[in-house]
Amino acid sequence: MAASDQAPSMLVPTDDEMLQTQAELWRHTLSYLTSMTLRCAVHLGIPTAIHRHGGAASLPDLVTALSLPTAKLPFLRRLMRLLVHSGIFASDDAGTTYRLTPVSFFLVDGAAAAVPVVDGHLSQVPHVLASTSRHCLDTVAGLAGWFREDFPAPSPPSPFEHVHGVTPLESTARLGPEDAALFQEGLRVYDASGFAVVLRECRDVFDGVESLTDCGGGDGTAARAIAEAFPHVKCTVLDLARVVGDVPADGVVEYVAGDMFDFIPPSQAVMLKRIALLVYCKGLLVDVDEDCIKILAQCKKAVPLQEERGKVIIIDIIVGSDSWPMLESQLLMDVAVMLVTKGRQRDENDWRDLFMKVGFRDYKIVKKLGPRCVIEVYP
Repeated sequence: MAASDQAPSMLVPTDDEMLQTQAELWRHTLSYLTSMTLRCAVHLGIPTAIHRHGGAASLPDLVTALSLPTAKLPFLRRLMRLLVHSGIFASDDAGTTYRLTPVSFFLVDGAAAAVPVVDGHLSQVPHVLASTSRHCLDTVAGLAGWFREDFPAPSPPSPFEHVHGVTPLESTARLGPEDAALFQEGLRVYDASGFAVVLRECRDVFDGVESLTDCGGGDGTAARAIAEAFPHVKCTVLDLARVVGDVPADGVVEYVAGDMFDFIPPSQAVMLKRIALLVYCKGLLVDVDEDCIKILAQCKKAVPLQEERGKVIIIDIIVGSDSWPMLESQLLMDVAVMLVTKGRQRDENDWRDLFMKVGFRDYKIVKKLGPRCVIEVYP
């Protein structure tokens, strides 16, 4: 056999590498415990208990505040040690007093009242509980089976649908109305999360805009925030009748019942948030790119030309970051979207391809805000 035909030799790790690899595998294999201990802390109400105790609490303080058996104190210490190491909480040098971090602040009941704009929608508790629910865990456990299954065209189920037989948004007996409501609330929290920062950091996006339509704007939380921060902007919310039908008129935002695949009310600007989830929530996701193109084409019809200051405002993830923690969060969100919606997160090239296919002239990434970006697209 010629030397070039020989199979490559296997790389044998050194003893040090083997020990390091073992620790690395433990970390990857057991990392789900971080998510589940976070879920436990939220269920117990630990962030709120620390907040109500003046921002710092000892283990005995927590046991008392949470009405836990005193025998659980040593186990609570171990749970808190992991969550401190993960950055969910902070502790003093002795590890006896615990404080909130920016992460756990947004897990406090009523924490949103301390932050201006979009009040009442900054608590991330619904998102945490929905993402760590047994339905999501069962979906991940069934992922290999989903990959092996050869589903018929044209609309294969998402991994979630394959495992449970329903989508997360279907309030059926198989999923349970409480769980379905939790997913709905989790989506709403995800939608509103960080929007106050967008309004503060990207004022130029809304200055000069006379009218704006928020596609899939739900109960109008974001649109009301825009109207309050920019009183000159006439805001309209477009969503399905079942979503906006019961929203009371407030004289600030106009609500239009309709399907964005068919028609978007004309305005100077159209706003889209979390477009992959938006498509999925309308229940028409057959091909994620084709459906996104259909929505973007309707947006293009609804706004005037760039010379008349027409634009589409997109607030969504652009995969790709120099920061590993930020990139990891984007990649995790991409897989989460794949599991639940069949959608995907896009890098800048993917976004550019969508814009060009629809016939937009140009686009601009206005600002990167955490894992998301604010994009202006020009007809």
